[in-house]
Amino acid sequence: MPNLLDFYNEEVAPGLVKEMGFRNLMQAPRVSKIVLNIGLGEALDNSKALDAAMSDLAKVTGQQPVITRARKSVANFKLREGQAVGSKVTLRGVRMWDFLDRLMHITLPRVRDFRGLPPTGFDGRGNFTLGFQDQLAFPEIDYDDIDKLRGMEITLVTTAVDDVQGLRLLTLLGMPFREKVN
Repeated sequence: MPNLLDFYNEEVAPGLVKEMGFRNLMQAPRVSKIVLNIGLGEALDNSKALDAAMSDLAKVTGQQPVITRARKSVANFKLREGQAVGSKVTLRGVRMWDFLDRLMHITLPRVRDFRGLPPTGFDGRGNFTLGFQDQLAFPEIDYDDIDKLRGMEITLVTTAVDDVQGLRLLTLLGMPFREKVN
């Protein structure tokens, strides 16, 4: 089976050019990066939670995550500027395409009661965000090794100019969207 990047270059991009009426291949939308994010409010009290979340992200992506820090102090949340509040990984290039392939063909089918992704996860600029309630859907995570179930957010950043182009790009790549219900 050819990898997802070859599939995009040989079939998806030319199909988008023909379908959307672009003049050349470079105008076709493409996935530019994937950002995985785990927000940890509990990291303020428990520093080991941050280490565990970073370990989970590293296993899933094969890349070392960075710590995200608070930009502002918020007294109601007992949050000070600069405190660690989560971790994230940005994937580009070959790792991004490999992760997207694994996400579509291995991880999403493992989600319990999965009936397709809602097409409402677009932001108006062609980028799609989906959330996981726990990290167990990823086969790289061993149930016995985790200390707590943590949610995760995955953002697929595309070069599409609007949601219609972004949805069409991801659909042609094989992302399992559910049908819109009127």
